[in-house]
Amino acid sequence: MADSNKRTVKKEKKSIAEGRLYINASFNNTLATITDPEGNVFQWTSCGRMGFKGTRRSTPFAATSTLEDIIKRAIDIGIKRLKVYVSGPGPGRDAALRVLRGARSIDVTMISDITPIPHNGPRPPKRRRG
Repeated sequence: MADSNKRTVKKEKKSIAEGRLYINASFNNTLATITDPEGNVFQWTSCGRMGFKGTRRSTPFAATSTLEDIIKRAIDIGIKRLKVYVSGPGPGRDAALRVLRGARSIDVTMISDITPIPHNGPRPPKRRRG
């Protein structure tokens, strides 16, 4: 009797035409995040989430399969255009850009490097006494 009164609420899918793709390529992993233009996260994935463990996470092949997965997720959301922001010095950085160049179903409007670079660096050590 109680089961007949239950309502099922269907979660509606949000569809956006333009989004941002943030790629963080560290030495140990490659993370990819899709946001809308305001910065609200829609999808994310990483090499570890794709099933790569240990040192295989830091390979260009792992980054390639991670980017292929996030592009497939972007197409499912309904994204047509992407602005890409790449950060970090890792080995998955170039492989990620190669995957984006080969993706014909999504229009990449901009690729920007947002890796933080120190302008002056830390304070040097004190002069040696002697």
